Amino acid sequence: MRATPASYYVSVISLIALIFLGLAWELTLAPGRPGGSLLALKILPLLAPLFGILRGKVYTYQWTSMLVLAYFAEGAVRGWSERGLSAHLAVAEAMLAVICFLACIFFVRAAQLRN
Repeated sequence: MRATPASYYVSVISLIALIFLGLAWELTLAPGRPGGSLLALKILPLLAPLFGILRGKVYTYQWTSMLVLAYFAEGAVRGWSERGLSAHLAVAEAMLAVICFLACIFFVRAAQLRN
C-alpha cells in the first residue's frame, strides 16, 4: 500500500473549507443582502470536483487547480475593494484558494513521480 501524500489531505481540507467559507460568507456572515445572497451559488462549481478530489483522481486535481484560481481572483478583488468583515472573508478565500491550488499541484507532481 502506498503512502498518501500530505498534499491529498491539504487539498481536501482546503477545498471543503472553501465551500463552507463561501456558504457562510454569502448566507450568514456578511451577505450582500439581508437574509442571504444569491452569490452563495458561487460555490456550486466547487462541488463538481469534490468526489474526484476525495478519490484521488489526478485529472480532477489538474482542472481543480485551474478552477480555484477564479476564487483567488474574487477574493483578491473583494479583499481590496470591500471593507469590514467582508474584506477579511475575501482575504481568507484568496488564501484558501492559493493553498488548494498549491496542494493540487503538489499532488499531481507526486502522482507523476509514482508512475
